Amino acid sequence: MSTTTNEIIEKLKSITLLEAAELVSQIEETFGVDASVPMAGGFMMPAAGGSVDQQPAVEEKTSFDVILEDVSADKRVAALKVIRNLTSLGLKEAKELTTSLPKVIKESISKEEAEAAKQQLEEAGAKVKIQ
Repeated sequence: MSTTTNEIIEKLKSITLLEAAELVSQIEETFGVDASVPMAGGFMMPAAGGSVDQQPAVEEKTSFDVILEDVSADKRVAALKVIRNLTSLGLKEAKELTTSLPKVIKESISKEEAEAAKQQLEEAGAKVKIQ
């Protein structure tokens, strides 16, 4: 550390908690930053004319739906077998499910399970999407 940095650290060690809070407020106003928000990678400098923009964290999706979009007539029997296997529906219910597409086949499942179901349905000739 440089001599200036060492001097600042020594002065900071001697100030009261109230003085430290005032210092933080002045730093926030002067540099346009918010000290209450943790930032990865150290300090973020504000853009040319203003303060640092706060962007909400993007949450990673953890549950997925498998949606049956279409089944060609010649592949319907194979698709019905897979649908029945995936959903435990009876033959009548599975047929009804395929008459008014698109329909959700599986809801709120893991990505791996959704991918596996999609693969099985596509191999049987169905058109499927994961949402």
